[in-house]
Amino acid sequence: QVQLVESGGGLVQPGGSLRLSCAASGTIFSINVMGWYRQAPGKQRELVARISGAGVPTYVDSVKGRFTISRDNAKETVYLQMNSLKLEDTAVYYCYYQSELGIYWGQGTQVTVSS
Repeated sequence: QVQLVESGGGLVQPGGSLRLSCAASGTIFSINVMGWYRQAPGKQRELVARISGAGVPTYVDSVKGRFTISRDNAKETVYLQMNSLKLEDTAVYYCYYQSELGIYWGQGTQVTVSS
């Protein structure tokens, strides 16, 4: 089993920044992928960014150049630095961890971009 604890959501004005964190604990395998999905009201959950255990990132086109995903393997923690936030970034952001054990989800953290 893997447990994920997220932090860092909140309310920010357009153009502002937030940093999300997600700490994993439990049965952690060195070969894994961690990342973030988001779900806005009335929309399907979409992958925002993911990062391999080797540190290779992938982003959805809408956040490229604005968001940066990183990880600290020693702390089993993944981060999402979100800059130049837009109204359309408003959503619940879910951290995930995937390994040969399966996929695990965090509880979600609300990000609201509003003037």
